[in-house]
Amino acid sequence: MTENDPYSQPAPETPAPVESPAEVTPDLGGVSRLTDSLRSEIQKVVYGQSDTVNQIIAALLAGGHVLLEGKPGLGKTHMVLALASTFGGEFGRLQFTPDMMPSDITGFTLFDMKSQSFQTRRGPVFTNLLLADEINRAPAKTQAALLEVMQEQQVTIDGQSLPVAPPFMCFATQNPIEQEGTYPLPEAQLDRFLMKVIIDYPTMAEELQVVSAVTSAPGAKGLDPRRVEQVCDSATIIEAQRLTAMVKVVPEVIDYALRLTRHTREAHGMSLGAGTRGAISLVQVAKAYAIMGGRDYVMPDDIKQASLPVFRHRVQVAPEVAISGQNVDDLLSSSLETVVAPRI
Repeated sequence: MTENDPYSQPAPETPAPVESPAEVTPDLGGVSRLTDSLRSEIQKVVYGQSDTVNQIIAALLAGGHVLLEGKPGLGKTHMVLALASTFGGEFGRLQFTPDMMPSDITGFTLFDMKSQSFQTRRGPVFTNLLLADEINRAPAKTQAALLEVMQEQQVTIDGQSLPVAPPFMCFATQNPIEQEGTYPLPEAQLDRFLMKVIIDYPTMAEELQVVSAVTSAPGAKGLDPRRVEQVCDSATIIEAQRLTAMVKVVPEVIDYALRLTRHTREAHGMSLGAGTRGAISLVQVAKAYAIMGGRDYVMPDDIKQASLPVFRHRVQVAPEVAISGQNVDDLLSSSLETVVAPRI
């Protein structure tokens, strides 16, 4: 452990009794302080967007991937760079284009004349935080090259499976208003994303802060995300993910998460509902929200808070409802309110 590791504690003078796994509780103070530090550093270069920042931190604790959707120029790349800087993780960026090949993502083998042997050239996917910019601009075959690493955290190149060092997260962005020359992500790949996070326009006051700060330095570099202070290392993030998984969920809350998930399959106006992976993701994100709130147990409100970003990319609105102008969030919000939460 490093000197500033929030989980490091002085060794006890006498050995503590060994606890059974059921008795071990997460170090709430350590994880809570860590998330506060991450949030504080990110918000030094990202003004406003507090819900979005909380969601990407929750995804980091849950160990999942994020689909970022927002109009151009709202700071999607900026936010991911800031997150990578907070824990010193390796950052890789891929600008998806229609002519991109799967090997441009994963890497390839090349015969080296000097050594008279095949050498593996690893692609940009071998990193901690991968930004797949405008992922829907690449054809399905190239998009599918991300499926294995997102699910298995390994990459197969010419029959050889190579692990990707943890923590690994994929942030994929897409522009909701530009559809020409794009390839919509299939449901199977959308389902691999833990959350779909929407980045919207900032308020007038927030936008004034952004414009003033960015233009205060030469070349409009006033909010450089690489200047964010590192608050921990990759090992600390892995430990935080382990502790997040230990957060308790009582059967009544799991039942509530399942009833919400199953309701998306039956609700009026839905042509496609969330699958079992949606229920799993809901509980994962709820655990992250719980530990961010300083609790070692999940409340129904954590499940509610996680429901929109977890479900919005896993459901589809029926055409007759979509034509009326109702979007996915509107339909989800109204329909999920009909599911009764348990009193814990």
